[in-house]
Amino acid sequence: MLLTSIDPFVQEFERQFDRIVRQAGGQDGATMAMDGIRRADDVVLRFDLPGIDPDSIEVTVDRGVLSVSARREEKYAQDERLFVRERSMGTFTRRVYLSEHLDAEAVEAAYDSGVLAVRIPVLEKARPRRVTIRKGADTRRAIKG
Repeated sequence: MLLTSIDPFVQEFERQFDRIVRQAGGQDGATMAMDGIRRADDVVLRFDLPGIDPDSIEVTVDRGVLSVSARREEKYAQDERLFVRERSMGTFTRRVYLSEHLDAEAVEAAYDSGVLAVRIPVLEKARPRRVTIRKGADTRRAIKG
């Protein structure tokens, strides 16, 4: 998923494509669901990681790519026999391509109640700002230079 994309049709295509690739590879359900929230000063990504040991979670940023990986394993006693497995086990990985307008050096992460929240600040130059409108005689001179 590209955080630089704002076209809802492209985003829906990416979501459907990811789902089809997961199903074709037999990994449906083995990825982590994610919500992305854009605020004035930052972007927050929330990843569903229920049942994950927090010590197994790793968040890295390398050349504009945020990678999240986590591992879920379950061990059984010698007298226990698994007869149904619907919950995904193993390593879960998700990569997100960061826009150049995000501060990849200041990424923060926190895990609580099965949700990993990753906060990425927006660079000052990319934050919304109010433009002052000049009025009166200064207008012609300000626009012409």
